[in-house]
Amino acid sequence: MASLTLPSSQVSSSYSSSFFRGSSPTHATLSFNHSRSRIHLSNNYRCDLSEQLKFSNGKPNIRIINERTLPKFLESARMEKAVSRTNIRLKLFSGTANPALSQEIAWYMGLELGKINIKRFADGEIYVQLQESVRGCDVYLVQPTCPPANENLMELLIMIDACRRASAKNITAVIPYFGYARADRKTQGRESIAAKLVANLITEAGANRVLSCDLHSGQSMGYFDIPVDHIYCQPVILDYLASKTVSSNDLVVVSPDVGGVARARAFAKKLSDAPLAIVDKRRHGHNVAEVMNLIGDVRGKVAVMVDDMIDTAGTIAKGAALLHQEGAREVYACCTHAVFSPPAIERLSGGLFQEVIITNTLPVAEKNYFPELTVLSVANLLGETIWRVHDDCSVSSIFQ
Repeated sequence: MASLTLPSSQVSSSYSSSFFRGSSPTHATLSFNHSRSRIHLSNNYRCDLSEQLKFSNGKPNIRIINERTLPKFLESARMEKAVSRTNIRLKLFSGTANPALSQEIAWYMGLELGKINIKRFADGEIYVQLQESVRGCDVYLVQPTCPPANENLMELLIMIDACRRASAKNITAVIPYFGYARADRKTQGRESIAAKLVANLITEAGANRVLSCDLHSGQSMGYFDIPVDHIYCQPVILDYLASKTVSSNDLVVVSPDVGGVARARAFAKKLSDAPLAIVDKRRHGHNVAEVMNLIGDVRGKVAVMVDDMIDTAGTIAKGAALLHQEGAREVYACCTHAVFSPPAIERLSGGLFQEVIITNTLPVAEKNYFPELTVLSVANLLGETIWRVHDDCSVSSIFQ
């Protein structure tokens, strides 16, 4: 496991890996905010590996950081929280969309998931009842709007309403995958902007804050009339890529479409400022894509395709085929949200990719496992974010 070490004699950190040969050191600065330390890292991610990591494909390797491999500054913070968890007014509840991720977040935070009763009536209506008091508490509801999207979205809204009526002090909707984010603007006449509608629904249900991962587009944050914490999952994927024995001179980051150039450029800068290539794609309809051209040089290189989600995998599969035609040595696919609508599995397991790297913001059914798939856990990232949001809210309430 790649780790970050902060020596006690100096507050600095240097990542190094054969994946990033020839890079300059990265520095960290340490400052104190109330009782908890803050560590700010620069944008270059390089990992100090004590030994070569071995990852086998097949059933996905879900990398869950634990107390044996956690970076020291996070390990000490977690122990501090675990000791004082009985004195806080923080409640963490899970919906039915991704309970495994919720359990991992609770473990990192040193908490137990709150007791909640969620069931369906015979006609499909959703019933929610909290099984413990949340009066005066800061409540965090973990519920991605993954398939079935409408069911899980409605469940989230009812959970928020239940907490509001139970007199919770603050309600934060933790939505690792924010559905309907692709309908964020009008590209044709008489279209809806469903992202704004969903934002209004969450706000009107009673949420005070939203926490989400890798939104499809940045403007989605502006659709909410409440604070939104946008979490980038790139560090989790970059940490895993640091285990690969690939020279930075042989690497090229590829955007599967023009709309993802900013995301791919930010990813490339953190990979020792790797070169960038762009797949020019013309879409003729929803979930239908046709690759037209490639901008950039990938001949003889390892291509890393970066996107926020994989739905039917049409875009990324056709892009990978084009990269192979242009002489790419290997092709990796990296994305945060694995929606995996049919026929995504057939396309991804067809031999085009050396490895498909995703995170567990959405649950992956065991029937969708294939040899090239690797699943990385974002539980620690979300857990640490919740702690920091809770600390900030607690301090703000003192001075009100």
